[in-house]
Amino acid sequence: MKTLIKLFILFAAAGFLVILTSCGQNGKNSKSGALTSNAAERVFVPPGEHDEFYAFISGGFSGQLAIYGLPSGRLFKIIPVFALDGEKAYGFNEETKPMLQTSYGFVPWDDAHHPDLSQTNGEIDGRWCFINANNTPRIARISLKTFETEEIIEIPNSAGNHSSSFVTENSEYVIAGTRFSVPIPQKDISIDEYKGNFKATLSFIKIDPKDGKMDIAFQILMPGFDYDLTHPGRGKSHGWMFFTTYNTEEANTLLEVNASQNDKDFIAAINWKKAEEYIKAGKFKKMRTKYAHNEYDENTHTATSTMRKEVKILDASVLPGLVYFLPTPKSPHGCDVDPSGEYIVGAGKLAASLTVHSFTKMLKAIEDKKFDGEAYGIPILNFDAINAGTVVQPGLGPLHTEFDDKGYAYTSFFISSEVVKWQLGTWKVIDRKPTYYSVGHVMIPGGNSRKPFGKYLVALNKITKDRFLPTGPEVCQSAQLYDITGDKMELLLDFPTIGEPHYAAAAPASLIAPNSQKIYRLEDNKHPYATKSERETKVVRKGKEVHIYMTTIRSHFAPDNIEGIKVGDKVYFHVTNLEQDYDVPHGIAMIGANTSELLIMPGQTETFVWEPKQVGVWPFYCTDFCSALHQEMQGYVRVSPRGSNTPLKWSLDGE
Repeated sequence: MKTLIKLFILFAAAGFLVILTSCGQNGKNSKSGALTSNAAERVFVPPGEHDEFYAFISGGFSGQLAIYGLPSGRLFKIIPVFALDGEKAYGFNEETKPMLQTSYGFVPWDDAHHPDLSQTNGEIDGRWCFINANNTPRIARISLKTFETEEIIEIPNSAGNHSSSFVTENSEYVIAGTRFSVPIPQKDISIDEYKGNFKATLSFIKIDPKDGKMDIAFQILMPGFDYDLTHPGRGKSHGWMFFTTYNTEEANTLLEVNASQNDKDFIAAINWKKAEEYIKAGKFKKMRTKYAHNEYDENTHTATSTMRKEVKILDASVLPGLVYFLPTPKSPHGCDVDPSGEYIVGAGKLAASLTVHSFTKMLKAIEDKKFDGEAYGIPILNFDAINAGTVVQPGLGPLHTEFDDKGYAYTSFFISSEVVKWQLGTWKVIDRKPTYYSVGHVMIPGGNSRKPFGKYLVALNKITKDRFLPTGPEVCQSAQLYDITGDKMELLLDFPTIGEPHYAAAAPASLIAPNSQKIYRLEDNKHPYATKSERETKVVRKGKEVHIYMTTIRSHFAPDNIEGIKVGDKVYFHVTNLEQDYDVPHGIAMIGANTSELLIMPGQTETFVWEPKQVGVWPFYCTDFCSALHQEMQGYVRVSPRGSNTPLKWSLDGE
């Protein structure tokens, strides 16, 4: 314990020296790394002009995904994924409630960490964004045509879905790796019996190349380590997946000490093409389980949730050639593969250097059987046989590395609070810039693909104390934008973010914007309660259920006055937006309804439920400004006592 404390004191002292050094480099004073005089001009996007990139930044503990423009740093949209969203009624309206169903029931929150974009031939293709839920393990797919969540699949046999979601270079799979090892299948067992009895799974989720729909193809059963981050091989290493592990000690208490004993942990190299061969040969076991698969149908505007009951399991301990362990110092976090697919960078949080492995050397070591023993039947490759090089004294607390298109890598350092640029092949540090506060991940548009767009780097910071206006005990999270086109990085912009940003992905606007959907065509609306003209509006009673088939258009509801509703009824408002013009949504809110509001896009149908508890006349109104007569867009519902004989009656514009 004393040794560990001394180590951290040394780290902190060295980190302070690194910051002083970086702030005084190039003969500049302590303002080096601050905004240059023309930075504002370089990030300014004039009115009417568009940003060059879309940035998809995780919302962390908000459970959402936020869309920012680069270089402006402007927030465009928050996409609800794993959490309720009152603005869009996500998880509130009847159509989207199934999206948040799990085997544990309705779970209206999660911890969203790592977005990744679909790829074709190793290049971002602008179709889908995937993101993981860390707490209740799930993977979501977001359409980049509608910027809405289309699918969420729960991951069984998993706990702490952290090393997710990362996409193979032809979008064959999106990967989900467990962080916390647990008994698989779950059972009542003493936690003291952790070692050897707890296991992990790495899930390979097949992506349909046409519509993106997901299905768990197989899971790989792994030793009971913690699996932190992953990235796919690309180019020459396509067909492999690389996961960092920590706690190879298999400790189960006081991990900051007990999981930091080994000099080296592992990067697990997974040969998923070999896994496909084993699946085809029937070398798997079927495991009974339970997990939710939730899909949103763009035609019916409605989500459904189904429970799956089985997965295929490949046991890495008994299947040769499926998994190899690459020794990597020490408690590695990031696992990153360069655009060529040759170099695998392991960022050891407690290591003094940055380790880079060679894929070519890895294959040779496997062929020559250069093993240093095994762990649970999985070969451990010889460190020297696979090592490509070492970045010496790059900084303290390395976390994550991204790559540009010029042969350079950029690594974040949490303890020394900086981003460091270094050269692949020579392993020389080229530049370093302070982030001032503790940085987590970094992101370069396309930086985890074969084709990076090496213009900007975004640093995603954990702490921003004193950086922005104070907002009570909790302050905002932040991101910083750097220009990386020159030899030296230049800080251009600080901007606050939603929730705690973990990872991000970005793509050129020119790739995504032309395909952005503007309306839902009424003729394609297959919602079972769609009302496609005012002539079709009606109110129907089915016992104590009342269904209101309603339309909305600038600037009125139809019907706008409804009578015959009774205390104790369950009233369904099925509202169709008849607009067929771009950017004319309508909202509706009803006094006393528990379902926030609805925000309905042109041509779309949504539903909320109202259960009146009191007699009276109660108003509803449009919540989204739609025209000069927006204030006049309202209506009333008369509620009579239970058992009254008040007949159903409704009117259109006072008829």
